[in-house]
Amino acid sequence: MSSVANLAQLLPTGTVLAYQALSPSFTNHGKCETSNQWLTGMLVAVLASACLFFSFTDSIVGRRDGKLYYGFATPRGFNVFNFSSEEEKQEWHDLDQFRRLRLRPLDFMHAFVAAVVFLTVAFSDVGLQNCFFPDANRNTEELLKNLPMGMAFLSSFVFIIFPTKRKGIGFSD
Repeated sequence: MSSVANLAQLLPTGTVLAYQALSPSFTNHGKCETSNQWLTGMLVAVLASACLFFSFTDSIVGRRDGKLYYGFATPRGFNVFNFSSEEEKQEWHDLDQFRRLRLRPLDFMHAFVAAVVFLTVAFSDVGLQNCFFPDANRNTEELLKNLPMGMAFLSSFVFIIFPTKRKGIGFSD
């Protein structure tokens, strides 16, 4: 049940919100020129990359100071973004806690699914469809219309069956 409660944190809600805010302007409401196609393509690429990046972020609460530290998981461990001083960094240097937060195969699966969910939502946008697929046949239109529902079910299933303990930037504790 805790996995179901955390689905909103695992799904790319922030990037979808950013896309929904910017896409009408970038796609010119589906009446695209070449510049609109480039802008929209770059928007989708940047936001899909953000989905991947944020899937590898994590946060940890310091035992000694109670401060919340954010970082990026790597194969060797955890690289913290927000150390405020060199002394603070040295304080954490010897802890085994950072090595336990290293990348795992599950992180790659979650990143891939989050990016695919974002791309599915982006490609279901009417403005993007009119911009990039103006002459789509009926079959393609049906696929683009129904794909988000199927992807929502599949991604929810994956996130519930394979939960992650990673708490990215902005996740509640």
